[in-house]
Amino acid sequence: MKLNLNVTQKLIQSHLVHGDMKPGEEIGIRIDQTLTQDATGTLVMLELEAMGLDRVKTEVSVQYVDHNIIQEDYKNPDDHLFLRSACQRFGVWYSRPGNGVSHPCHQENFGKPGKTLLGSDSHTPAGGAIGMLAIGAGGLEVALAMAGEPFFTRMPQIWGVKLTGQLPDWVSAKDVILEMLRRHGVDGGVGRIVEYYGPGLASLSAMDRHVIANMGAELGATSTVFPSDQEVLRFLGAWQREEDWVELLGDTNATYDVYEEIDLSSLVPLIAMPSSPGNVQPVSEVAGERIYQAYIGSSANPGYRDFAVTALMVQGRRVNDRVSFDINPTSRAQLETLVRDDHIANLLHAGARLHQAGCNGCIGMGQAPATNELSLRTVPRNFPGRSGTREDKVCLVSPETATASALTGVITDPRTLGIPYPRIADPDNPIINREMFMPPLPLTEALQVTIEKGPNIASLPNFEPFPDEIEVPVLLKVADDISTDEIMPPGLRVLPFRSNIPKIAEFSFDRIDPTYFARAKKVPSHMVVGGSNYGQGSSREHAALGPQYLGLRAVLTKGFARIHAQNLINFGVLPLTFIDLADYDSIQAGDVLRLTDLLRALTQGGDLRVENVTRQHPFQVRHSMSPRQVQFLLRGGLINWMKERISSRVTE
Repeated sequence: MKLNLNVTQKLIQSHLVHGDMKPGEEIGIRIDQTLTQDATGTLVMLELEAMGLDRVKTEVSVQYVDHNIIQEDYKNPDDHLFLRSACQRFGVWYSRPGNGVSHPCHQENFGKPGKTLLGSDSHTPAGGAIGMLAIGAGGLEVALAMAGEPFFTRMPQIWGVKLTGQLPDWVSAKDVILEMLRRHGVDGGVGRIVEYYGPGLASLSAMDRHVIANMGAELGATSTVFPSDQEVLRFLGAWQREEDWVELLGDTNATYDVYEEIDLSSLVPLIAMPSSPGNVQPVSEVAGERIYQAYIGSSANPGYRDFAVTALMVQGRRVNDRVSFDINPTSRAQLETLVRDDHIANLLHAGARLHQAGCNGCIGMGQAPATNELSLRTVPRNFPGRSGTREDKVCLVSPETATASALTGVITDPRTLGIPYPRIADPDNPIINREMFMPPLPLTEALQVTIEKGPNIASLPNFEPFPDEIEVPVLLKVADDISTDEIMPPGLRVLPFRSNIPKIAEFSFDRIDPTYFARAKKVPSHMVVGGSNYGQGSSREHAALGPQYLGLRAVLTKGFARIHAQNLINFGVLPLTFIDLADYDSIQAGDVLRLTDLLRALTQGGDLRVENVTRQHPFQVRHSMSPRQVQFLLRGGLINWMKERISSRVTE
C-alpha cells in the first residue's frame, strides 16, 4: 500500500472500484451516501422511476426540501407530496419543508467521516468539512449512485493548502475562501480537489470548515476535503453521534500535486463585488457605498456562531432604517437553539426580518433586492440576476461585514465599528429534533406505495440515439464564464416548473437572449457556441435538459465546467471544445455547422472535423469524453443506458 497519502487519496483509495489514482485518468468510486434537494430531486425521482428501480442501494440517501418552499400556488406543495411519496417508494429519508438547508442538515444528522457523498447540488462538497469525500453532480449521476452504480470522474489533482496562524478579530471563515477566490478566480480549482491541512486548522470549527468547503465550488473545484480530527469528534458529539466518528488524517509525509499556504493571521475582511464570486477586494477599499440589504444565512454561512455573532453585534442597537436586514436560519435545529439562547429576540428587536429555515433568497426565492441597489449577503454566489432582481448588485461577505453594514447603512469594514468583537463558539448542546426526518419504509411496504403526481409533474421525455451526422445552425453565441443560472434561471418565476420539462424549457437562456425559445422552436435542432468555463455554478440538470428538449444537439466552447459537461452527455448533447481558439472568433450566430461520420469519430477517438457551411471554413475540435461516456451519448443519454442495464439484471 502506498505510504505518505493525504486525506483525499485515502478517501479515494478506500472507495476505488475502477482506474488508477493518476491525475487525468478516469476513475470510478463507490458511493456510500447521496443527497438530493427539491430543485433537482424531483428529476432524480422521475429518473429512478424511468429506470424501473425498486429500491436504492446506498447506505443512506436523503431528500431535502429547502429550495422551493414558497407556496404561492399548487406547484411547490404538489412537488413536496410527490417527493415524500417517492421517498417512501424508493427507500429514501425525507426531510420535510422547514427542516432547513440540505448541507448543514446533512452534516448535523447524517454525514460520516471516511464516507463518500454524492449530491445533486453543486455545494455538496460542504460535507468535506468533517472528513468526507463529498462531490456535487447532476441528478442523473446521483440517481445512478442510488441504483448502486459507481460515480465516474477524472482523477483530480490534489491541491494542498496549508493553514497557519489564527484569524484576527472581525475576520472569519468566509474571508478564508474569499481569499482563495481573490487569488485564483472562479476557475482556479478546475480539475482539482482542495485539501486543507496545517496548524491553522486548530482554530477552525467544523462549521467554519463547512463555510470554506461549501464555497470551494466557486473555485470550480471537484471537492474540498478537511481531516477528521478532534474538532470533528467534538462536533459529532454535540449532535449525539460520537459513534459515527473515525479519525482520518494525512500521513506525516503526505504530498500534494499543488501547494498553497495561507497565514490566517494576515487576512482582512473581504468582499466579492458584483457580479462574480471571483471579483474580490478588501472591504476597506469599497467602504462607504450605500446598501439596501444585509442578508445572513445560506449554506455558505450556516453555523450557530454566524447568527449568534450577528445577534450580539446588534444587541442594544438598531439597523439603518433604509436597510432590509434579512435573517435566514439554515436548520430548524439551529433556529430552535438560537431562540433558546435569546439571539432571535435580539435580532428581531434590532429590526431583523426573520424567514423560515431554507435556501430562500440565495436561490432567488423571495427577498429580492431593489433595482440597482447593493445587497450584502453571506450566500455563496452572486451571478447576475440570481437574487430574483434582473439588475441586481449582490456582494458576498462574512456575517461580520454584513451586520456592520446593516448598522451603518453603507459598506463597512467591521474593524471600524469601535465595539468589542463578540467571539462565540458553536454550542455543545444544540437542540436536536430528528423526528422531523421521515425514515425509509420497509421494502414490503415501500413496494405498495403509489407515487403522488400533481398536474405540473410530467414524466421525462424520450431520448433518441445520437445521429451520425448533424448540420445545424448556431442559435446562440455567448462569452466566457456563462453560469447555469444564465442558461436556466433559478428563482420563483422558473423553478416551480422543475418537474415539467416542456414548460421549464421555455425559460432557457432568457436572461441572455429572450428570443432563444421562439427561435429554437422554428428549427429541428441547433448548436450553441460558448467561451471558457461554460456552465459554471449550479448542478441543475435543467440547464442541459431544457435546451436539449428544444433541439440542442451540441455545445462548442473554449472550455466547460465539470458538472455541466457531464449533464450534457447524460442527456445526449455532444460537448466539444475548440483546438484553435481563433476559430471561436470566426463563428457568428446564425452560421450553419456540419459534423459528419460521428459514430466512427467518437468511438475511435481523435479530433473531429467541423465545417462552417456558411463561411466555407473547416476546422478541428475535440471532445474529452471517456469511452464509457461516448456510449452514453450514442444511446441518447444515461437513462437509456441504465434502462438496458437494469433490464439485463432482471433477465439474468
